[in-house]
Amino acid sequence: MSGAVDLTALKERADAQRQQAQRPAQATRTAPPADGAAPPSGDGGAVIDVTEATFETEVLARSQQQLVLVDLWAEWCEPCKQLSPVLERLAGQAQGSWVLAKIDVDANPRIAQAFRAQSIPMVVAIAQGQPVAAFNGVRSEAEISQWVGEILSQLGDVLPGAEPADAEPEQDDPRMVAAEDKLNGGDFEGALADYRAIAEAEPNNVEAASAARNLEFVLRAQAHDPAIVDTAAPADVDAQLAAADVLLLSQQPEAAFDRIIGVVKVTAGDDRTRARTRLLELFELFDPAEPFVVAARRKLATALY
Repeated sequence: MSGAVDLTALKERADAQRQQAQRPAQATRTAPPADGAAPPSGDGGAVIDVTEATFETEVLARSQQQLVLVDLWAEWCEPCKQLSPVLERLAGQAQGSWVLAKIDVDANPRIAQAFRAQSIPMVVAIAQGQPVAAFNGVRSEAEISQWVGEILSQLGDVLPGAEPADAEPEQDDPRMVAAEDKLNGGDFEGALADYRAIAEAEPNNVEAASAARNLEFVLRAQAHDPAIVDTAAPADVDAQLAAADVLLLSQQPEAAFDRIIGVVKVTAGDDRTRARTRLLELFELFDPAEPFVVAARRKLATALY
């Protein structure tokens, strides 16, 4: 995962928030000392609750000296409730070789966005300020121990006191330039094909994947008859999803999301899965911290569970 996730925005947001309020007492207690040495991670410091405001210090800065496992979870997530106790127990037994940073994705949506979290629980290993490995879903204690052991073995002596290497200046990807030229020239289908090809060849290319998602939505929504908003039958899943596209294209995200959540409530099996998947795809078109996205995610969780 190294280089696939840009955590700069989280660092900048944390800087701004710290200028408005002092750090909580617990965050101050668990922060790395000024000399850069990692604090002891015994029973008191092996597990840390992290927010957007403390992410830079508790995760990015700490990861320069100590492996940090980020646990992305939520109160409504049942698999999270199975995985978190296992992670916490292993962290307590790690004797300072790594620390567990727990992050509630509902309270800290920008962090989930930065990690491109499609589902939770998600665990991301951070070293020297960058993600180095990750997994989704529930794993056994033995599997997690082996996974962490392999990461620590690969890192070797890199972490203690190491300085990150100077990054080479990024060069414009000629494939992305060509796709953008097509987009600016009005060849939307050609641009979409190019972005898709790049994203398929490089699953971690966030820019190409995002551009493809946005173009896919716009082209799909423009193909619908706007009248579908009024004519869609309640039991017609395809028509309701089309109506949601039209509503979203006309800048009515709350109404669009509510349409699909209504489908989720009254369907089951493949139809319900299809509606849920479409709604999650539409969420990705927005900043996850948008109030209407946060509200829709909670409505979806209620409808599902």
